[in-house]
Amino acid sequence: MTVQTSDGKPVHKRIVLKISGEGFVQANERGIAIDSVLHIARQTYEASKHGVELAVVIGGGNILRGAQFTKTGSCVGEATAHYMGMLATVMNGLALQDALESLGCDTRLMTAIKMDGVAEQYIRRRARRHLEKGRIIILAAGTGSPFVTTDTAAAQRALELEADCLLKATRVDGVYSDDPEKNAHAVLYDVLTYDQVLRQNLMVMDSEAIAKCMEHNMPIRVFNFRSDGNIEKAVLGYPVGTLVCRETS
Repeated sequence: MTVQTSDGKPVHKRIVLKISGEGFVQANERGIAIDSVLHIARQTYEASKHGVELAVVIGGGNILRGAQFTKTGSCVGEATAHYMGMLATVMNGLALQDALESLGCDTRLMTAIKMDGVAEQYIRRRARRHLEKGRIIILAAGTGSPFVTTDTAAAQRALELEADCLLKATRVDGVYSDDPEKNAHAVLYDVLTYDQVLRQNLMVMDSEAIAKCMEHNMPIRVFNFRSDGNIEKAVLGYPVGTLVCRETS
């Protein structure tokens, strides 16, 4: 499926797409599922064909969540657990890179932690140059620092790379008034302000990520990546999911 705007061009020139670790595995499972990786890769590839510059920030919760080591009595320190989670994002990044390249994409995997044997170190100017050359860049290892979520890393990279929009791919259709998987009466919002998200404690992204985007007026679109074509639609500016921005009118 190919989505077209009236003039066949994407609304945004440069996008940062945040995909959580759950995108790399079937629901309620752990590890990496090749079919799930290919599903993301195909959607990303179709979106890239419109000429948009695309950077993908990867989560790693499908492999390891730092929180599982923070319980009382754990022999693994919290900072160490966060570093382990960063390495999990690199594993996902390698899988997505190969999947994209199998479709004919030119890619670069960049990490915030230096590991020359498997990826380039993230350098902002180099990342921008890759984007300008039409390469899809995959950004792993968060910011390279513990106690920083991959949501906040995505907001940080979107600002550094001067993206036009931050896309947050999730397993639900957007931002709801409550957890739609637990409350059948939860309401799906079309548009929200940053203030509304923070004030109502809506689970869009963590509060630090929202605050960064609010301060610099970086719009966020939250949508369901499991629906075929939604990544492409979001890149082209279709009103899929929920838009979080400064004003709702």
